[in-house]
Amino acid sequence: MTPVTTFAGRKVALFGLGGSGLVTARALRDGGADVLAWDDGAEGLARAAAEGIPTGDLREADWSSFEALVLSPGVPLTHPEPHWSVRLAQGAGVEIVGDIELFCRERRARAPGAPFVAITGTNGKSTTTALIAHLLRAAGRDVQMGGNIGVAILSLEPPSESRVHVVEMSSFQIDLCPSLDPSVGVLLNITPDHLDRHGTLEQYAAIKERLVRGAGLAVVGVDDGPSRAIADRRGAGLVRIRVPHGPLAASEATGEAVSARDGVIRDADGTPLADITGIGSLRGAHNGQNAAVAVVVARALGIESEDIRAGLASFPGLPHRMEEVGRRGPVLFVNDSKATNADSTEKALTAFRDIHWILGGKAKDGGIFPLVPYFERVAHAYLIGAASDAFAATLDGAVPYTRCETLDVAVEKAAAGAAASGAPEPVVLLSPACASYDQFRNFEVRGDRFRDLVRALP
Repeated sequence: MTPVTTFAGRKVALFGLGGSGLVTARALRDGGADVLAWDDGAEGLARAAAEGIPTGDLREADWSSFEALVLSPGVPLTHPEPHWSVRLAQGAGVEIVGDIELFCRERRARAPGAPFVAITGTNGKSTTTALIAHLLRAAGRDVQMGGNIGVAILSLEPPSESRVHVVEMSSFQIDLCPSLDPSVGVLLNITPDHLDRHGTLEQYAAIKERLVRGAGLAVVGVDDGPSRAIADRRGAGLVRIRVPHGPLAASEATGEAVSARDGVIRDADGTPLADITGIGSLRGAHNGQNAAVAVVVARALGIESEDIRAGLASFPGLPHRMEEVGRRGPVLFVNDSKATNADSTEKALTAFRDIHWILGGKAKDGGIFPLVPYFERVAHAYLIGAASDAFAATLDGAVPYTRCETLDVAVEKAAAGAAASGAPEPVVLLSPACASYDQFRNFEVRGDRFRDLVRALP
């Protein structure tokens, strides 16, 4: 754990006692702060009581006594309207911060030169974060990985000159981190997301930009308009990343960007840096971007090219993100349960052919209509869950499909269909393009169930 000593002897309000909130309360307490915590749910309050964290309804507190409000990133700061705790803090002139801001202040107090890599973007954050951490660990570095990837940052070991923190950050977390100053800041991409929490795409992009604005080195994917504009404003201390399609991109021709094309990552001058062709955990153009970013970051932190190449080859990937879970003869089984919308599923459909596609669940707006251009890659579709009727209507006449209702039936039928297809490497792909909530508690449970069903096949 990283005790937060920068608030020692001062009173701090904390709202939100989920996993990261509870860790933050402990870190503040252990660092000497006087913490008063609250949550709208009884479960969080009970966990705090069990940990000996003082609790009290912040609506009844004397806000003039607080130095700061530490807010959980899941609690609305601005949209659709500020949470009541936010309004109380603003009314009293109390600053509002999150746990990563506390880490940043602790880093400046303890070890201002400690390596700190922060990663954001609409898509690909978790894979890129895990890949950077893997390359550094494989080269023998002391690495702490956390943040939005599922490990509270203050649960990690404290910053030091010999330890690298690799931290995934959502827009919610960036919004609560006004002094964010990583050694290396990564912005992968920006597409519309979380507009219910940020109001407009422009505001969402402005929040993302803060991560690279304060970074010592900025690494920015420039394949979308908002990210290109951010890179142009950054100026010095910038590496651009391009994943060109079709004819040579202008940025490649002028030597402006590190690029990833057809599995080969090249420096801005065209020098090959790495080849990810044949690495199953890094299939697809989107993983070309992820790998190019990871290579640039590893080089910036002094990792040798030979160690980078070995680390790429040994990267296991992340669970539920195009995870290869097994083979039966020529049939490859891929768990992409994390694909809860069409945009995510598109990445998987572009990475394979001869696909026996398991999809369905609780549909998002737009359904699978945006995926029509990729239907020619699908040999057969197997429908599960509440979206079956809507998805059948989109598939009708374009892709043969079978209604399976449940995942166990779909796996059995897809495995049999793929085995009988005669294709050299058919793929049974769980990439639902849907939330899981109609049949599973979350996408992890759905992916675990798929993995178990595959392993149980004869």
